[in-house]
Amino acid sequence: MPATIRDVAKRAGVGVGTVSRVLNNHPSVRESTRRRVEEAIAALNYRPNTIARQLSSGKTANIGVVAPFFIRPSSVERLRGVETVLVERQYDLILYNVETKKKRDELFQTLPRGDMFDGLLVFTLSPNDDEAERLRHAAVPVVLVDAFHPALSRVVIDDIEGGYMATKHLIDLGHTRIAYISDILESPFEFVGASAQRYQGYRRALHEAGIEFRPEYYLQDQHGAPQAQAMTHRLLSLAEPPTAIFAASDTQAIGVLRAAKERNVAVPEQLSVMGFDDIEVAEYLNLTTIHQPLFTSGVEGAELLFRYIENPDELRHEVKEVLLPLRLIQRQTTAPPPSHTTR
Repeated sequence: MPATIRDVAKRAGVGVGTVSRVLNNHPSVRESTRRRVEEAIAALNYRPNTIARQLSSGKTANIGVVAPFFIRPSSVERLRGVETVLVERQYDLILYNVETKKKRDELFQTLPRGDMFDGLLVFTLSPNDDEAERLRHAAVPVVLVDAFHPALSRVVIDDIEGGYMATKHLIDLGHTRIAYISDILESPFEFVGASAQRYQGYRRALHEAGIEFRPEYYLQDQHGAPQAQAMTHRLLSLAEPPTAIFAASDTQAIGVLRAAKERNVAVPEQLSVMGFDDIEVAEYLNLTTIHQPLFTSGVEGAELLFRYIENPDELRHEVKEVLLPLRLIQRQTTAPPPSHTTR
């Protein structure tokens, strides 16, 4: 028969209540006693009854994550970071995919009730003022990751600065004909998304360098490599095509590289290509990009959430922002522009 909590208590020479406190990481247990109990658990291969633990602790041992388009590489990498924290704490993840504004609105209205999970992480979807007020006073703590509202704690990067860094790198190489391709700036979720903020950085860098913005050098479409591929063909068909293209994500940069190959345009000799995110495939493709710590953002978001779960009073008195650093990763897809370009 499987070992019971009473078997563990007997072997460790403690009461059942002490074993329960060890299982729930209660701080009142002396370290020597905790070690004895943990050794007894290991020796007996004891597996606690999860439901019973949840009832005794008042916790669900679940964390909710709301993520739009969660199969995108950036979301997957953030979820990997969250999962490492949950495994350590013996928590499970409940994932809510969001692909429409209606679904987003429903989730913001109904999710933070406290009966399904102990805390909620919201990826990318920045709430409006009414939603933020509701989330701030929810039954469970809420932390934003890659999303912003001044009333809620969050883990973010500076996307405007990232767009500026990417464009300035191309300017410093000598490029003046720099295109930018991105997702559609008008987010279906009605907030200013990363692509729009990176566009602001792009415009800022051009302005500071005294380079006139050319509307034909900016194209937008749905997120994806095929869409970026089509946009690149349009750009390279211009009478005066760009010598550099900054893509709002590495996924879109892949589409740029495909189009350049189809047109026999050499990268970086004839066309420089700049990405954003530094997903795993970027290194394989030798793609110059802006590295954002996607995995770390998941870890930091989960750790901050647990801080509030364990110290709920802190949440009421503090709104914390964790600003993660960005880095330019120069590889082999950017170089000075050719003295003249033939397409």
